Amino acid sequence: MTGRPSNPRRGFTLVELIVTLVLFGLMAATLVVFLRPAVDSWLAVRTRSALASDADHALRRMLRDVRAAVPNSIRTPGTQCFELVPTGGGGRYRMAADAATAGSAAADPQATTTQFDVFNTLLPLPAVGDWVVVDNQNPGDVYSGANRSAITALATPAAAHGRHRLTINALQFPLGYDGGRFAWVPDSQKAVFYVCSGASSTLDGNGNAPGVLYRLKNYGFNASAPASCPAVAGADVLATGVRSCRFLYNANQGATQQSGFVSLQIELTRNSETASLVMGAHVANQP
Repeated sequence: MTGRPSNPRRGFTLVELIVTLVLFGLMAATLVVFLRPAVDSWLAVRTRSALASDADHALRRMLRDVRAAVPNSIRTPGTQCFELVPTGGGGRYRMAADAATAGSAAADPQATTTQFDVFNTLLPLPAVGDWVVVDNQNPGDVYSGANRSAITALATPAAAHGRHRLTINALQFPLGYDGGRFAWVPDSQKAVFYVCSGASSTLDGNGNAPGVLYRLKNYGFNASAPASCPAVAGADVLATGVRSCRFLYNANQGATQQSGFVSLQIELTRNSETASLVMGAHVANQP
């Protein structure tokens, strides 16, 4: 006996297939209309947040060097770069021999000095080859070496004399300077130049600005004031996608020369999104 199966296998009809495709099309259109702008907005916010973070990191790195710089060491050949001498620390040195206890080492402004005791604890400690700088009243002095000398040895004196004893190459300490303060500069970086290179509002095909912010170090000390921004071969990259930079320094911000002011502005553009940030800091110019 033959007959039809009790549970016949049945496929989609053409009408059902068409209805399904229409529904899927409507769902896809809905996603494109409502979800795509939300995704684009989230991506734009993420890009702007990353740009602001990069700009903030770069400016704070520069301000850290500015605040730690040797007084009066900032030199600006233009608004796209500036030079300075960051310190590793500093302190107070003995200005006269200890009359009560023999064996102290004091800086003698009437003669060349090769040793002096330091009253405060130096953290971190300088190393042999690092530089001592005293009374930098003029920007050119620290660069020319007029008030700068290399450390040749470090020792610990008697407790009554100080925390450290530094031996340096013979240096004539400035006459008339009664501040008793010194700074030390790491030989591993010496002077530092911040250079904004190639900044432009002309974007590439991906909406990125072409400029780069560099930190150039360990090129030595140039006695002559820079007339232009230096080449950046071998420099560290602080930020990319730079649209514009503007670095301004006023050595005489207040009524006296003891306080200067530096203003740093950077604008980054990537994927056609832009973030602009400005920071400033007062600079202590009293050695």
